[in-house]
Amino acid sequence: MGCATCSNGEKPRGCKSNGACTSTGCNKLEVFDWLANVELPGDQKPFDIVEVRFKNSRKVFYRNIKNFRLNQGDIVVVEGSPGFDIGVVSVVGELARIQLKKKTQNFKPHEARKIFRIATQEDVDKWAESREKEKESMFKSRVIADRLKLNMKISDVEFQGDGTKATFYYTAEERVDFRQLIKDLADTFKVRIEMRQIGARQESGRLGGIGSCGRELCCSTWLTDFRSVSTAAARYQQLALNPQKLAGQCGKLKCCLNYELDMYIEGIKSFPSTDIKLETQKGRAYHVKTDVFKKTLWYAYEPGPEAPHGLIPLIPERVREIIEINKKGKKPEDLNDFIEEVLIEEPDYTNVVGQDSLNRFEHIFKKKKKKKNRKPNSGQGGNNNNQNNPQKQAQNQNKGPQNKGGGNKPKGKRFNKNKNQQKKNNNQPKNN
Repeated sequence: MGCATCSNGEKPRGCKSNGACTSTGCNKLEVFDWLANVELPGDQKPFDIVEVRFKNSRKVFYRNIKNFRLNQGDIVVVEGSPGFDIGVVSVVGELARIQLKKKTQNFKPHEARKIFRIATQEDVDKWAESREKEKESMFKSRVIADRLKLNMKISDVEFQGDGTKATFYYTAEERVDFRQLIKDLADTFKVRIEMRQIGARQESGRLGGIGSCGRELCCSTWLTDFRSVSTAAARYQQLALNPQKLAGQCGKLKCCLNYELDMYIEGIKSFPSTDIKLETQKGRAYHVKTDVFKKTLWYAYEPGPEAPHGLIPLIPERVREIIEINKKGKKPEDLNDFIEEVLIEEPDYTNVVGQDSLNRFEHIFKKKKKKKNRKPNSGQGGNNNNQNNPQKQAQNQNKGPQNKGGGNKPKGKRFNKNKNQQKKNNNQPKNN
C-alpha cells in the first residue's frame, strides 16, 4: 500500500523515511544494482544513460551529458515538458544498459531528455510543496468530473517537480470527452493539465495493496509485463470458475494464473483424452478431474441401478488400457479392479512437534524464593531451631538439662508421658 493512500493519518516508520519517500510506497519496483562494485576496464567509459524513478511505478531513461558521478538514490533535476522535473536515480552503469535493452526496442539516445543537475535543497523543498497538493487535488478533480457527469475514475495525480504541471491518471471503459474537464481543472489549480488513461492492472500497480495470498501485489512490486489472462488458464489448472476467487484487486483475472500455466500444459500432454468415457459392465464412467502433478485421473459412474458411487482414482496407463479394451468391443467388469495402491514411504524420523508442553522451560527462569529464618522463641520453638543446627545442638547437650518451666526433658527427643506411664503399669505385678 502506498503511504499517500494510507488512511490511518500517521507517518510510517518502517522505511525510516517517515512518509517522505519518492515512490509513496515501500518495495515498489525496487532494483538491486548487483554491478555497482564491478570496475570497468580502463579504456571503457561509463554508460551515459540513467534510469530515473518518479512517483509510484513511473520510470524514465535520461542522458547524463554532463558526466555527473551519480549513484543509486541521488535526487536529480531532469528535463520536463515544459520546465523541469525532479526524480531519484534508480539504475546507473551497465545495469541501466541491460534495462534499456529489455524495456525499449527503438531507443534513440540523441532524442532522450537530459539531466540538468543534482538537486539542491531549494529544489527538494519546492518538490515537497508540489507533492503535498496531490491528494487534495485528486479529491477535487473527482468532484468536478462527477459534476460534469463523466463516466471515468481519477485514481492518481502527479505534480511535476517545478509545480507547473499536473498529470491526472484515470480509468474509463468508454471513450470520454474531457475537454471541459481540462478547462475546469486548469482554472481550479492554475497549472498545466495532462490527462493520461491507464488500464485496470496499471491502476492497481500504481496504488498498490495486499493480495489474497497475503503478499503485496505483484504488479506494484516487480511485475511490469501485463499479459492478458483468459479463463482457459483456470481450466488447465483444474480451478473452479468462481469470479470472486479468480479476480484480483483490479477486477480482472489474477496475473498469477499465468505463472504455472506452462507447467500444467506440458504435464497434460502425457494424459489421455478426458472426453472419452469408459465403458464397464457396471455402467459408463466419465472424467471428473485431473491431478497433473500426482498423475491421477478421477472418474465417476453415471447414475444407474447397479452403478457404484464415489470417485475412482486411476493412473494414465490404466486409463489407456481401458480405452484399448473398449476399442476391441470388450468391457471390463469394474474400474475398481484397475486401482493401484500407492505405497507411502514412512519417514525415518519422528515428528515431536506439539507433544511437549509450551511452558516446559519456564521453571528455568523462575527464581527460587529464599526461606526466611524465624527468630527463636521461648519454650519448644527454641529447641526446634537448635535441632536444625547440629553445632548448637551439641553445645546444648554438653551444658546439660535446663529447667525453664518445662521440667527435665531430654534434648532431641519428645517425652511422651502417657506412653511411659503405660510401661510402668505393665511392669507392676498383678494381684490375682
